[in-house]
Amino acid sequence: MRPLGDPDTVGDVIADPPLSWLAGLLAERRPLVMGVLNVTPDSFSDGGRFVDPTLAIKHAERMIATGANIIDIGAESTRPYGGAQPVSYEDEIKRLAPVLPAVVKLKTPVSIDTMKADVAAWALKQGAAMVNDVWGLQRDPAMAGVVAEHCVPVVIMHNRAAADAALDIIAEVQAFFQRSLALAECAGIARDRIVLDPGIGFGKTPEQSIACIAHLVEFKRFGLPLLIGASRKRFINAVTPSAPGERLGGSIASHLAAVRNGAAIVRAHDVAETVQALRIAAAIEGA
Repeated sequence: MRPLGDPDTVGDVIADPPLSWLAGLLAERRPLVMGVLNVTPDSFSDGGRFVDPTLAIKHAERMIATGANIIDIGAESTRPYGGAQPVSYEDEIKRLAPVLPAVVKLKTPVSIDTMKADVAAWALKQGAAMVNDVWGLQRDPAMAGVVAEHCVPVVIMHNRAAADAALDIIAEVQAFFQRSLALAECAGIARDRIVLDPGIGFGKTPEQSIACIAHLVEFKRFGLPLLIGASRKRFINAVTPSAPGERLGGSIASHLAAVRNGAAIVRAHDVAETVQALRIAAAIEGA
């Protein structure tokens, strides 16, 4: 069987061209849940918990069993609040090698969360089906080409080096997306393979993160699926003081609001609880 990212693959998960496997899932008209798997020692929320490959793979299995549609694996912390330690290509691969290929074998699409085109290329060759770039194709000039070459979906996330409270954050995010989409078009990335993420917590004040969720509909102008990753983010603490591990309620509330406002995908650490909340909300609205 070919890797999930190969556009010629057929089966239960991958759709035939021109649709990507992601377009097939989105066509079901229900919010998708992307489960977070950090194989890092320093991620802001769960750094160090899944450095052991055995524990990481078991966690991926649990997330899939409880409803994750995508597993997002990252081996370099992108801590949105500063303090992240840069990781070399070699170290990033060293962390991924015992985990990512094994998770691919679980037959749920795997996303590689990286800022490096070389790491993305390696992961895609191992069977990853998606690239999640927290710099929206604007940090590594080779990233767009790697995504285009492998014909996989990509998450384009808004980011800034530092927050600026004076910014009109909605206009800022829209302008960023326009630049990223121009790069994607130049590289030949198909529109049906692009997801936009306003980057909750990244280069934003807590108030700006909240505004991005509240005004998510503003980003629908691009005609692309939207992803929100509010899980355990610091803006929750700004509303109700809490440590990252104590933000489950705020995370779920944020994701429910995001889905009401147009999010097609939510990225969550607590998959079982998020899936349950989304299903109950859908049942109530459906009644």
